[in-house]
Amino acid sequence: MNNNSTIPANGLKGLKENWRSDLSAAISVSLVALPLALGIAVASEVAPMAGILSAIIGGVVTTFFRGGHLAINGPAAGLIAVILGGLVALEGNINYVLAAIVISGGIQVILGFLKMGRFAKMLPSSVLHGILAAIGVIIFAKQAHFALGTTSDADTTIGTLLDVFYKLPEANPFVFSVALVGILVLVFYKKIKRKFIRIIPAPMWVLLLALPFVFGFDFFTEHSISLFGNTYVVGPELLIDIPDNPLDSIMHPDFGMVATFPFWLTVLSITMIASVETLASARAVDKLDPYKRTTNLNKDLVGVGLSTMVSGALGGLPIITVIVRSTVNVNSNAKTKWSNLYHGIFLILFVLILAPVLKSVPLAALAAILVHTGFKLASPKVFKHAYDQGVEQLLFLSSTLIITLFTDLLYGIVGGILVTLILHMLLAKAGFLRFFKMIYRSGSKVYHLENGTYDVKLKGIANFLYALKLDKLLMEIPNGSTVNIDMSQTRLVDLSIMESLIEFKRIQDNDGGDVKLTGLDQHVASSSHNRALKIVTGRIKKRITERQIRLQKLAITNGWSFEPEVDWNTSYLRNFRFFDSRPIEMKSNSLKGLDIENNAHWEIADIVFDEGAMLALEVYQTTVQVVRLPAPVPRFIIDKEGLFDKIFNKVKVLSGSNGDINFKKHAGFSGKFLLSGDNEEAIREFFTDDLIRFLEENEIHHIESNGEALMIFKYLHIARTDEVKNMLSFAHNLLKHMKLKELS
Repeated sequence: MNNNSTIPANGLKGLKENWRSDLSAAISVSLVALPLALGIAVASEVAPMAGILSAIIGGVVTTFFRGGHLAINGPAAGLIAVILGGLVALEGNINYVLAAIVISGGIQVILGFLKMGRFAKMLPSSVLHGILAAIGVIIFAKQAHFALGTTSDADTTIGTLLDVFYKLPEANPFVFSVALVGILVLVFYKKIKRKFIRIIPAPMWVLLLALPFVFGFDFFTEHSISLFGNTYVVGPELLIDIPDNPLDSIMHPDFGMVATFPFWLTVLSITMIASVETLASARAVDKLDPYKRTTNLNKDLVGVGLSTMVSGALGGLPIITVIVRSTVNVNSNAKTKWSNLYHGIFLILFVLILAPVLKSVPLAALAAILVHTGFKLASPKVFKHAYDQGVEQLLFLSSTLIITLFTDLLYGIVGGILVTLILHMLLAKAGFLRFFKMIYRSGSKVYHLENGTYDVKLKGIANFLYALKLDKLLMEIPNGSTVNIDMSQTRLVDLSIMESLIEFKRIQDNDGGDVKLTGLDQHVASSSHNRALKIVTGRIKKRITERQIRLQKLAITNGWSFEPEVDWNTSYLRNFRFFDSRPIEMKSNSLKGLDIENNAHWEIADIVFDEGAMLALEVYQTTVQVVRLPAPVPRFIIDKEGLFDKIFNKVKVLSGSNGDINFKKHAGFSGKFLLSGDNEEAIREFFTDDLIRFLEENEIHHIESNGEALMIFKYLHIARTDEVKNMLSFAHNLLKHMKLKELS
């Protein structure tokens, strides 16, 4: 059920054809962008309107120059620490920082024209996540004091963080109550099912629910309030500062320090962090794009660079591709780049209409949003995800985090890269000169065979330093090709290279190609994750878990096949709508067999897939069943209401569907299940009374038809052996009630 055949048009034609979808998505995005833009500006210690101005420019200007399709551009939390560092380095003068922002944007434009966007791949992803985690700690440490109504005079991030706990007894309860309500909203928002609440995004609810506190405790005039024998001061200083005329917030850069080292250090910091985060986010959004389009990264650099120059010239912040707002855009069914433009226009309208209301927003409400954001950047999930990819990735992330917190962002990047290189040398058992020779003179080649296929032989050490050479090597292969990538002669393959190869496979598969990754049988990794760093050890004995032993016995007993290893062939799963915007990380433990009575081949396998990306990333494991049907059936999606809300409340109905298809004759079925599809008449004919009664009598979570096969989710965890048997039994009986023999 892939949408590749109906990819939305570009340019003005795309605007004309998809304006309803894009406009609808932009409303949701702008409601998220408004409070985030205010919060990012306040956290960066600049005027609140600077954040909104940046978001407007990110929408109105960037759209016309960038190379992406569904990404949203604007200011980001990832650059808060850079701006704060720039203020410290440049005498606390925001006008000097604005000059650095303008020049940084100009450098990005040049980098884009020189087609140097690919250089972002040379930063190991674990180092990038370490930098983002450090930024999260910095944001959390500073904003926690605004949430508590306290202050800190500490000179270091660690000192500021410790002061959060030391100064808890001094917390202002009237300020903290605002922040606490906001944090609770952000934490529990996903679990709220009522549609009228879900229409408004969580960050906007934080601002709305803060207003009763502002008016109830009268934050507009400075006065004291007594509570439990203590006196606390509230007043206008607890509200954000919005001028009566928004244009009064416009400032201009001062290039007076352009000849100094601190100035260029600030420029370098902004350029590096903004470029890397933009390009990483753009690639992440491509994985979420249901139409499988690929961003032109060099054009993206030009787009954000030009926007950053405009933003800095008018008193705004750097512009990048922002992942959280982009994820909202994708999940809101945006189709083209014009949703980014619309979100900028909506922000202009909000400023014009809501300016008096914005003056009533308390700093504590914005602090709640930022504390939550900072925590997500450095949450235990971030470290667990790194550990799942390999213990070495956790080391790279943690070392980058620690170095950054005790120095600055640039030292953190350099330190993280050095730690990564040193461990790679140790694992590869190669001296300094030999190590770099095995990277840059490895002898890796592409062979074009007579049958039209391509063999790629990778040799030596394939780590992040080899990423650009790998790109150049793979550029020789046209899209839609059959490719075998052999890594048997590599001594080390790191996560960055595995990510590049998987991305190459994704693009080729989307264009009808077939890419196989082979030659890793003699390599070992610290994790079973398909992207984990791998080193050669010679022939090793395969370990098999108790569950795999049970599945193997089950396969032998019933004459099925069982393959426990990671299988790279997951393209058939992407033919189901559910995986349009949910990248599949890996598939393993595959059971395959034939349902003789129904003449249907089936497969049950464990998969790991992502929901969202980067800051918005959620990783899920499940066991999925795919049944290839002997006769065509209508395309449909059926879910049981109330279950799997965390995942399935975002499942979009099929293209052209009018939503839930109800059966008046079977009110019980329609009350329990959500049924959607692109041909309602065919679906109503297919769902016979017998099939509906069967579904009512059985517990199901998710069934999807792509016309040729069924995909069935039974559990949101790796299924036990007995649960696998239940899945097989359910599918067998389901097919019997579908009367497929009559259809065939």
